[in-house]
Amino acid sequence: MPDGSGGAISVESSSREETDAGTLWQINLLPMDGIKDRIGELVSEECRLAGLGDISVDAVRGFLVQGKISATEIEQIGRTVFADTVVEEFFVGRPGDDSLNRVNLDQNDLYYVLPKPGVTDPEAETALYAVRQLGYDVTAIRTFRRFVSSKLNDDQLEKFETILANNSIESLVTGPLHLNEIQLGQPYRFELKTVGLLDADDQQLQSISKEWQLSLTLVEMQTIQQHFRGLDRDPTDAELETIAQTWSEHCSHKTLAGRIEYRDENGTRQFENMLKETIFAATQTLRKELGADDWCVSVFKDNAGIVKFDDQFNVTFKAETHNRPSAIEPYGGANTGIGGVIRDTMGTGLGAKPVCNTDVFCFAPPDTPEDKLPPGVLHPRRVMNGVVAGVRDYGNRMGIPTVNGAVYFDERYVGNPMVFCGSVGIIPNDKSFGEPQPGDLIVTIGGRTGRDGIHGATFSSAELTDRSEIESGGAVQIGNAITEKMVLDVLLQARDLGLYSAVTDCGAGGFSSAVGEMGEEIGAEVWLEKAPLKYEGLSYTEIWISEAQERMVFAVPESNWAAFQQLCSSESVEATAIGKFTPTGQLTLKYEDQQVAELSMEFLHNGRPPIVRSAVYEASTTADDSVNESVNDNDQQHIENSLLAILGSLNVASKHWIIRQYDHEVLAGSVVKPLVGQGGPSDAAVIRPHLRSNRGLAIACGMNPHFGDIDPYHMAASSIDEAIRNCVAVGADPDRIAILDNFCWGYTDRPETLGSLVRAAIACHDMAIDYKTPFISGKDSLNNEFSYTDESGDRQTISIPSTLLISAMGQVEDISQCVTMDLKQAGNAVYLIGQTENHLGGSHYALVNKNSGGHVPTVDATRNRDNYLALHQAIREGLVRACHDLSEGGLAAAAAEMAFAGGLGMSVQLDNISSSSKLGSATLLFSESNGRLLCEVTPENVQEFENLFAEQARRIGEVTEETKLQVLTGAERVVDIETSKLKTSWLTPLDWN
Repeated sequence: MPDGSGGAISVESSSREETDAGTLWQINLLPMDGIKDRIGELVSEECRLAGLGDISVDAVRGFLVQGKISATEIEQIGRTVFADTVVEEFFVGRPGDDSLNRVNLDQNDLYYVLPKPGVTDPEAETALYAVRQLGYDVTAIRTFRRFVSSKLNDDQLEKFETILANNSIESLVTGPLHLNEIQLGQPYRFELKTVGLLDADDQQLQSISKEWQLSLTLVEMQTIQQHFRGLDRDPTDAELETIAQTWSEHCSHKTLAGRIEYRDENGTRQFENMLKETIFAATQTLRKELGADDWCVSVFKDNAGIVKFDDQFNVTFKAETHNRPSAIEPYGGANTGIGGVIRDTMGTGLGAKPVCNTDVFCFAPPDTPEDKLPPGVLHPRRVMNGVVAGVRDYGNRMGIPTVNGAVYFDERYVGNPMVFCGSVGIIPNDKSFGEPQPGDLIVTIGGRTGRDGIHGATFSSAELTDRSEIESGGAVQIGNAITEKMVLDVLLQARDLGLYSAVTDCGAGGFSSAVGEMGEEIGAEVWLEKAPLKYEGLSYTEIWISEAQERMVFAVPESNWAAFQQLCSSESVEATAIGKFTPTGQLTLKYEDQQVAELSMEFLHNGRPPIVRSAVYEASTTADDSVNESVNDNDQQHIENSLLAILGSLNVASKHWIIRQYDHEVLAGSVVKPLVGQGGPSDAAVIRPHLRSNRGLAIACGMNPHFGDIDPYHMAASSIDEAIRNCVAVGADPDRIAILDNFCWGYTDRPETLGSLVRAAIACHDMAIDYKTPFISGKDSLNNEFSYTDESGDRQTISIPSTLLISAMGQVEDISQCVTMDLKQAGNAVYLIGQTENHLGGSHYALVNKNSGGHVPTVDATRNRDNYLALHQAIREGLVRACHDLSEGGLAAAAAEMAFAGGLGMSVQLDNISSSSKLGSATLLFSESNGRLLCEVTPENVQEFENLFAEQARRIGEVTEETKLQVLTGAERVVDIETSKLKTSWLTPLDWN
């Protein structure tokens, strides 16, 4: 789609005269003397990290306000709406006034950063609403940031400008602003466009797919061509775009749901639909086994999975990916990632109330040198800062607690950061299903439609390159959490009043996906000119496929329309009927009574040709004992140094810098926090979604990308075991844990890449059945590779490590029985549950010592499940004071974390650890064998605790008053270190201000 100019700020020399839209005023806001300039300080820090040295930067934030308002009125607006006069000064004038600039341009450089044309400006939207509510005649508001730096040389300037502005969404203006109008777009002149497919050859078909950013294969383009040859006409642009959105990898999961011939060491296996025959099949098997006791309500059908909670409510869970937008605009990408998954919750059944959020991020190391970055990528620290802020702001502003997550670092994420966002909701039992009915109005509420995110669904299905920031900026959406909160408030009221038949979110593909999916079994007619727009100038196709945020689509019976509209109006939420569900089996689009598209729902949803792929898996040759060859197992210095290095490694180190930015107490349901005791890392969060009940939810996750480098089957199995184990550790019932899958992989057209994914999916099937843990929802993100041209002119590609996130939602019968991981009292016994094996392959011990090879951790699901059931009984009976799972860093890291979280010490005797073979001290301490947990038990409960486990719980030590971690093998001491030193190592790497 061509770029438009809607919402643009014309930055050109112009007359100072008032336009028809009124006078344009500029309001500058800057910190008072003695108040830190936080924006300027952050930019200066970014300059230092980018190797530009110490550059002093002063920042001003401001607003451009356009309307028929006087100088006195703009002064009043500045004081009452924009400025915090306790800490800020404000100055008002006309753009370009010297009194506003206050800069000696002979000695300094002046820059303005403004949103690009069509980019959502949520702060300005909120300001416009507030100013109009006060009665001022204002037509438009835009935000800006102004920066002043000392003069820079040409070598510094280019990099400095990339720090100030993200080219995908922002314009950078050098020098004073000279403008007199915020342009709101030009009226659209209707012109029906068709795309010449009927006579196109194969090369032309491929060119059309690329030029239109459709991300369709040649076979798919040929199928579309044949369909329209049967209709004896070319498709309109809206029809072609609709098919591309619906058939995109992002929306249809066509690779994982396609035909795959898979070959590994066991032979060849044919999949007609790989997802249905692995992950879906496991859930169906479990549901059949449960029969009348089936606690799954809705799986893999709605926007989120639904399971039973109690006699009144069900609960929902969904986790999404928002990787590619976050790679080119971290704040906006992550902001709309969390906003989108919250809308998934709101659009499940007849609308669930979000009760908590989760997030998991994967970044390249934030200390990566600037000169080591490939061209076209943002610095990892900038990505990390932006992503964290995006999720933080959206969740906090909506008043939804972010309670659980994780952060993983690997240099292979440099071109493709991974951003996983999850949402948990609660919904009345009788509101868990909705279906549109023939004759229902198609109603959109919430945000207006702009050019945000056009081609977002197809962009999310494509590989990133060093040109993506420039070519795909329109695919990035910007969110407004306040608008979404207002939509949520209306939705819950309308749901309880029974005013609508069905609801869904308006996400990837915009109206095209939302209406197309809702009307699949009926048919729909849409009146595109009725859609509320942010600005003039959008074509009918742009309206249809825009992914502008904060929009929900409802099926409203005509008899309820007046009441629905009145309710929305009472909450200042815009609601518009843009069509009707019609029993025709057709999707018909109209613009001012002109038909611009007509597609068969059958062809749209079932006409895509199946993807046929070959997949091959060949076992890694690194599964051996080489990781241990150079290790002196009882070398105290080596072991202590390894432990400190593990605790101080980015993947294990404290994430408190992120956690403390999130409000995990809002809604008053937080039971077990992300940090517990004296700041130790909780295994899972526990929340109480319904405050009148003591029943709770445990939220956890598991991910082990490094295991996948050795064997993706065991990576997947380990991730599932870890997620389940984390839930059980805080008190969840092993028989009531539901899980989600999020596959993020490289380019799956390569048989070996797809083979690793299929192998992981097979493990998901096996583990789900063995643990009796159903998958209820999932999402994949494929082709996560970054291509660029190096200095030699050669094309290079960086693929992410095969990454599988397993999210788990367990149920806790009584939250008062939950336990945390921090040690509680000296003199208590310490037990190790589970068996330790020679599992150092892919471990953090191997990583910090730069060792390769080793045996990847495997899973004995039968043994582990029996142990988890026994542990759950022990927790229910009050036998466990503290519990912590063993994962990254093994026994040594878990013991250290428990000790410093409790402000106590621990003494461990390695000779008491259960293992099927004789292992050295380093292996016993750092093995990452699955299924293991450390438990603290009081002396009076020791015998009863042991009776529950037989030989699977071994007493290996005790809690000590002395704040040290001490480990012995026989009489020989292999660890003797102050817990304060361990905690300092753990806190330091990400202890950012």
